[in-house]
Amino acid sequence: MSVGSASLAAMFAIRISQPGGPEVLQGADVDEPSPGPGQITVGVEAAGINYIDTYHRTGLYPMELPFTPGLEGAGRVTEIGSEVSSVAIGDRVAWTGAIGSYAERVTFSADSAVAVPDSIETETAAAVMLQGLTAHYLVDSTYPLSSGDRCLIHAGAGGVGLLLIQMAKMRGAEVFTTVGSASKAELAAEAGADHVINYRETDFGDAIEAIVGKKAISVVYDGVGKDTFDRGLEVLAPLGMMVTFGNASGPVDPVSPLALSGGGSLFLTRPTLFDYIASRSELERRCSDLFSWVADGRLDVRIGARFPLAEAEAAHRLLEGRTNTGKIVLTV
Repeated sequence: MSVGSASLAAMFAIRISQPGGPEVLQGADVDEPSPGPGQITVGVEAAGINYIDTYHRTGLYPMELPFTPGLEGAGRVTEIGSEVSSVAIGDRVAWTGAIGSYAERVTFSADSAVAVPDSIETETAAAVMLQGLTAHYLVDSTYPLSSGDRCLIHAGAGGVGLLLIQMAKMRGAEVFTTVGSASKAELAAEAGADHVINYRETDFGDAIEAIVGKKAISVVYDGVGKDTFDRGLEVLAPLGMMVTFGNASGPVDPVSPLALSGGGSLFLTRPTLFDYIASRSELERRCSDLFSWVADGRLDVRIGARFPLAEAEAAHRLLEGRTNTGKIVLTV
C-alpha cells in the first residue's frame, strides 16, 4: 500500500507504440502509476532529453512496446510505497535510469532518487543528471584525467561536451574539442577548451597534429560514434584510450583487435553510465560532486532549449539535427 495523496485516474504521457522517427512520440492519457514496495511516485517538473532516448525510440536499443520514454528528471515526491524510509512526501528529488520520465508522474525505485539541495534549481537538477554523471565517470573513472594528459572531446558544445570540457579542466588536462559552427566554437572556448576545432572546416586529426604532432592524445571521449571513431584512433598516443560512449552519428563498425595493436597497444572501451552508478554509494558520490560544483559556480549547466512535454517530437528533432547547444529539457 502507498501513502500520500490519492491517485489520479489518468495522467498525460508521451508513448511509443512502434519504433521509428520522432513522429512516433505521441501524447496520450494513461493510468497514473502507483508505487510498489521500495518505490516512489514523483510529480515530474522537468525531464531531460538524451541521445539514449532516441536509441530507445528507433529500436537500436530494443524496448518492450508500448512504453513511455525518458530516463531522467526532477520533481517532488507524491506517493511512497512500503519499505521506503529514505524520502518523504514533498521531497524534491532528481533521478536517472527511471524509464517513463516523459510523463506527468513516474514511479521508480527509491534507491534511484537523490535529494536536490536547496541551492540547485529543479530544472538544473533534471538537466545535469544523466549527462553530468556521464561526464563525471568518464573523467573520474573510465580514464581518470590528470595534469599533463591531453584529451579530445567530440561535440564540445553539446550537453555532455560542455560538461566534459569543464570537468577535464578541473583535473588539469589539456583539452581539444570538435564543434560544427563558429557559435559552437565560442561556447566550447568559454567552457575552457584549450583548442577548438571546427570539423566542418578542417580534418580534426590534421588540426591536432598541427598543434601537438602525431599520436599525441592520451584519451578520446567520443559520443559521436561512426563518423569520428576511425580518425580518433589515429590521433591516440601509444597506450592511449578510445572511449566510445555514444552513437550520435550511428553505431561504430566492428573493430579488429589488430587495429589497436597497430596503433600502439591502444585501449578501447564502450562504457555505459549505469554500470558506474550501480551502487548507491557511487551514485551519491558522483551527485554530491555535481551539485557542489554547480552550487559554487565551478560547473555551468547550459540549458539550450525547453519544450513543453507535449512537444517531445520537436525536442527530438532538434537533438538529432545536431544544431542545439547544451541540454534540451521538457517542462511539465
